[in-house]
Amino acid sequence: MTRPIRSIARLLAGLAFATLAGATPAADTPALPALGASLAQLTVSGVSSGGYMAVQFQVAHSALVTGAGVLAAGPYECATGSMWRALNNCMNPGAGARTPGAEQTLARVREEADAGSIDPPAGLRDDRVWVFSGGADRTVERPVVDALLDFYRRVLPGDAIRFVEVGEAGHAMMSVADPQPNACETSEPPFINRCGDLDAAGELLAHLIGPLAPRSTPPAGALLAFDQRPFTGAAPVELSLADRGYVYVPTACHEGGCRVHVVFHGCRQSETQIGRRFVDGAGYNEWADSNRLIVLYPQVRPRSGFAWGSLRWVYNPKGCWDWWGYADPDYATRNGGQIRTVRAMLERLAAPLPPRPER
Repeated sequence: MTRPIRSIARLLAGLAFATLAGATPAADTPALPALGASLAQLTVSGVSSGGYMAVQFQVAHSALVTGAGVLAAGPYECATGSMWRALNNCMNPGAGARTPGAEQTLARVREEADAGSIDPPAGLRDDRVWVFSGGADRTVERPVVDALLDFYRRVLPGDAIRFVEVGEAGHAMMSVADPQPNACETSEPPFINRCGDLDAAGELLAHLIGPLAPRSTPPAGALLAFDQRPFTGAAPVELSLADRGYVYVPTACHEGGCRVHVVFHGCRQSETQIGRRFVDGAGYNEWADSNRLIVLYPQVRPRSGFAWGSLRWVYNPKGCWDWWGYADPDYATRNGGQIRTVRAMLERLAAPLPPRPER
């Protein structure tokens, strides 16, 4: 074997070893606990790419999900696997790049359901949705959000849909919990804004799951880091996922039976990029604490091309959830790597509580 070939072989062996090593739980990050959670009223929400992911997860698992909160995002499979369409048709549509209409989206949903890749669309009929758009949002513009609303109006009764628009709001999560939020009209990191008393987390949770007990300030539960690697099926880097995610567990939920809400952060909002700013400041934990609600915060990490531990080219430099197919072509279905990962996390949360030691 020549020296160049030996070098290449050693590099490939090293990358393969790193991939296998990446699937091993980290010694310094705890496992996601089994909490005996109830998935009977599972709800999801997200902002920007996380909003698109919330829609994808809702449609893919419509038999399981009962509601979705969507901030600054558009309809299911809007990009149909194309980054160009994602950047144009699904963010800033113009005359030559239109957002898919409701009939087109419905046809796509039926096609995926007929193929067995997602749950039958009948599972959406009893869902509730809360949708937000900012009038100053130039990242995901109003026609894109309107396309999502048009789709929902075809499959849901009118009182199940709540649409909120704030004319001066930029592209961000609207929160009253973050101690140093951006101004309402801002569209800059960490993409957490204050717009008067608008509490997006509280409003969407109240619409999705019903009347809430008052929020706890500060929250008294525990925000736990956990190892995402056992749930990814390969090294997380293969899917542009982080090694570590977070879950907020109210004290009462250690006894089992709590509902679960999944929150998908937006681009440039992962722990890798802004630390715990989103999981601490988006505003969900305060409501979860007083309403027996476990909040799952899965995490993406940025990736540009090749990465140590992976032989695949994956381009996700802003740390977005996969809503255009950067990780795999099945990204919007139950077979998509990121959707499978989150589903596996939910199964872990729903697993029976470990037996208590005898005294």
